Amino acid sequence: IAARALGAAASGAVERTALFDLHNELGGKMVEFAGYEMPVLYDGLGVLKEHHHCRGEGCSSLFDVSHMGQLRFDGADRVAFMERVLVGDIAGLEPGTGRLSLILNENGGIIDDCVASNAGDHLYVVVNAGNKAEDMEHIRALMSEFSGDVSMSYLEDRSLVALQGPGAAAHLQTLTPSLNLPQLSFMSGERTTVAGVNDCIVTRCGYTGEDGFEISIPSENVTDVARAMLAIDGVQPAGLGARDSLRLEAGLCLHGHDIDQTTLPMEAGLAWTIAKRRREDAGFVGAGPTLEQITNKSFNRKRVGLVVEGAPVREGAEVYSEDGETRVGTVTSGTLSPTLGHPVAMGYVDRGYFKINKKLSVKRG
Repeated sequence: IAARALGAAASGAVERTALFDLHNELGGKMVEFAGYEMPVLYDGLGVLKEHHHCRGEGCSSLFDVSHMGQLRFDGADRVAFMERVLVGDIAGLEPGTGRLSLILNENGGIIDDCVASNAGDHLYVVVNAGNKAEDMEHIRALMSEFSGDVSMSYLEDRSLVALQGPGAAAHLQTLTPSLNLPQLSFMSGERTTVAGVNDCIVTRCGYTGEDGFEISIPSENVTDVARAMLAIDGVQPAGLGARDSLRLEAGLCLHGHDIDQTTLPMEAGLAWTIAKRRREDAGFVGAGPTLEQITNKSFNRKRVGLVVEGAPVREGAEVYSEDGETRVGTVTSGTLSPTLGHPVAMGYVDRGYFKINKKLSVKRG
């Protein structure tokens, strides 16, 4: 996991989140990831314990995800512009709601996946850490061609944490007395006070397969909020290692590994992010190749989940037919599943081989 983190780091100076000192205080083993020093695990815990804790009854785990990019879009024509940038139905978002969406290139390849929310008087978009500079460059290029009223701001003065696990709602509720968390549905959010800190944005979403929340917090106050969360019985810190194994168990993509700029939504199993209206108006970048694959089912590979026998398989391992004679795909992510007790993986296999319960073989290298 540390090797993957180092390999994913962006070029240039390594940055630190506002929680860097707290990570060190808690015994975080820091690695370089997407241009930031981030904790991969914590002393006295480790990936397995952190993973199991996040899935444990009545438990929740606190992740620092402040390396992610938080963007704000203003202007009377912000929705029309973002429907050029994103594949999703942004006009259909009610205030306080959001959805997973995709940023595509002209060929339909996935530049990034993101969460876009209607924050009332603006749009709030969270993009991946390793892609945020390229995302913003792409968006600015599209903005230069757009004649309407729209502006983009990078919220560099805000941090982002994720509280994930079966106990997350109960734990967060103790710090948000003005917010009725049982009534906050998945992919909905509200601006509220958390642990006495104003101007926090609480969104019910996450990247672990568990119930949970992502909380955007003014960076000057994020350490105080994190300490308040960790003081709650049942809350523990968790690092990138557990975040990776949790998301892989849940079948969630990691950009740069399971999806990239050569992957189209249909191949990735993400065509569901493109609503019927967006398929009809075809107004987003990359619509031509993307909709051709969806309409004509012309894709020749598909992302699948793999149950692995024997030792774990890693990214880049070659997938073959059951008899080992024909190469049919490639593993993009793999690990030992702590919950299941055996290896799992994700990857792409060719047409004719992506059937449920299809037996395949893997060359481990």
